[in-house]
Amino acid sequence: MTRFPLKTTVIAALMLGVAAPAVAQDICGGFGDSGQWIGGDEASSDITTADVYREQMALVLGGNEYVSLFTLSGPTDVRVEAAGRGSGDPIIDLLDSTGEIILSDDDSGGNAASRAETTLDAGTYCMSMRSYDGGPMTAFVRIGRQEHEPLTDGIDAGSSNDPSGSCESAVPYGALGSSVSASVDDTPFWSFELETQTPITITAENESADPVITLYGPGEIYIDENDDYDGLNSRLDLTDGLAAGTYCLAVTSLNDDSLPITVSINEYDAAEALRSLYARGEAAPPLDGSIPVTDLGVLTSRVRQDVQATEDVTWFSIGFEDAGLLVVEAIANGNSDPWLVVYDDLGRQVGLSDDYGDGLDSLVAARLQAGTYIIGVRQYQGGQGFIRLLAERYVRAQ
Repeated sequence: MTRFPLKTTVIAALMLGVAAPAVAQDICGGFGDSGQWIGGDEASSDITTADVYREQMALVLGGNEYVSLFTLSGPTDVRVEAAGRGSGDPIIDLLDSTGEIILSDDDSGGNAASRAETTLDAGTYCMSMRSYDGGPMTAFVRIGRQEHEPLTDGIDAGSSNDPSGSCESAVPYGALGSSVSASVDDTPFWSFELETQTPITITAENESADPVITLYGPGEIYIDENDDYDGLNSRLDLTDGLAAGTYCLAVTSLNDDSLPITVSINEYDAAEALRSLYARGEAAPPLDGSIPVTDLGVLTSRVRQDVQATEDVTWFSIGFEDAGLLVVEAIANGNSDPWLVVYDDLGRQVGLSDDYGDGLDSLVAARLQAGTYIIGVRQYQGGQGFIRLLAERYVRAQ
């Protein structure tokens, strides 16, 4: 899965002192060039030979990411973790040396913390951490071998959230293209068969349950897992296709094992997946009319637009004739919870915001060159809400 780069803002990085930033050298495909060595420097960040875990503390601001760098001098069983302070809810991605995502996690550490354990070959790796809601957050990140002391509690190994070795009890799912619904208490495992190599999409839906899905191949070989792809719902896109064989899908709940979770397994639809990215605001739509984008014209000073927002992003475009400062606000007046994103016309993210300041309103401010910019706004927690969108342009005093 290709990862879109986000600007990394590091406010604090502590590991018995201040961690040194990496010297730009295309680490993790460029994503790690502004990252921090988890051990303070590259030599101390070899987890294979480390006597104890390595840890940092970081503060990230709205929509940005903190990137920790580490190396392995040989094949190693590693654990990567992030735990937010207070109400912080971190999400982590583990990237290989090319920038491809190896795994992602949100809540497997328990109490909104993130945690993942895996075996990696020798090489350089990056662990990226961001805030689930895009707001500012202080968190601890820890990377170590699996025998090192963990940062998080993890999920109780004795609960139904531990799917290891239980695929033998899996219930047959049925034909691709259908949906099934059951609680984790009733059906924690589903099995399905593929007769030929097939790209597939798997979803698990019920935000009240907060589902997590883990896919195993023939012989219960781990393939991939997901939590919180769309809100608290989960989704896996296996775009390269799965070989013919029998597969096992483990479904767990981070909230309530008694609530029904709707599981759907379909052949992967590239067009539908792209529409889903646009609807969530994770990619900018094209300006060719295939996705509705309201043109607000050239922004000379100030424009206001009222939006009856839903959980899907509503898109607008504005023109900038000269360089200046763009300030965009999504104002709810206490009636909703807006989420805001701004892209340039090439699809590069300019800014993202949720819960600016002490309230639920959102704000993006960015210095821009002349061009066309795309603004997306949606209701963060689903449902509908009235949002007032305000865009203002400021120019440098002469």
